Amino acid sequence: MSGEGKEPQAIRKLGPGRLVIASHNEGKVREIGELLAPHGIETVSAKQLGLPEPEETGTTFVANAELKAQQAADLSGLPALADDSGLCVDALGGEPGIFSARWAETEKGRDFAEAMRRVEAAIAASGTNPSRDAHFVCALALAWPDGHVEWFEGRVDGTLIWPPRGQKGFGYDAMFLPEGGDETFGEIEPDAKHAISHRADAFRQLVAAVF
Repeated sequence: MSGEGKEPQAIRKLGPGRLVIASHNEGKVREIGELLAPHGIETVSAKQLGLPEPEETGTTFVANAELKAQQAADLSGLPALADDSGLCVDALGGEPGIFSARWAETEKGRDFAEAMRRVEAAIAASGTNPSRDAHFVCALALAWPDGHVEWFEGRVDGTLIWPPRGQKGFGYDAMFLPEGGDETFGEIEPDAKHAISHRADAFRQLVAAVF
């Protein structure tokens, strides 16, 4: 897919070389790097380059991913890939959604154990016998220094469990049980997660289009 709200155009291909991962989230950078490794892409994170984190002012996952990718491409002079992803909980009307990282903010920095507690408390307060259905969304935006952007959006459905289980994921992974599975994203091995996750869904679309 090409940029949100823009006229359809030919998908631009991405050749081997350096690519900026426009994120300061080490777990996300590592996971994206693993997904890109088979395609001859050398990744460097925005944090490694000393690039600032932009204010995420978009109202959708796609808009925020584009904003981050375009800034990184502008400042680095390299193609840049940004991910904007989050947990959408049915009982909470889709929250935390694009504010998933903000739910983790504490006086000492981001704490996703606290974020999971906040989500669980909000579900419990939402009514009698609330739905525990939820889904993760991942929007990927690939930007070039000349302003061209491609974007792709993936999704995985599941339910939320409590207490959280597993230390292998990051973010809200330890409370998310994917549909049809019996292990959380915090319990399954990275390769297994890469096969079914929202990020993997978006990456399959990206790889089919640009490589």
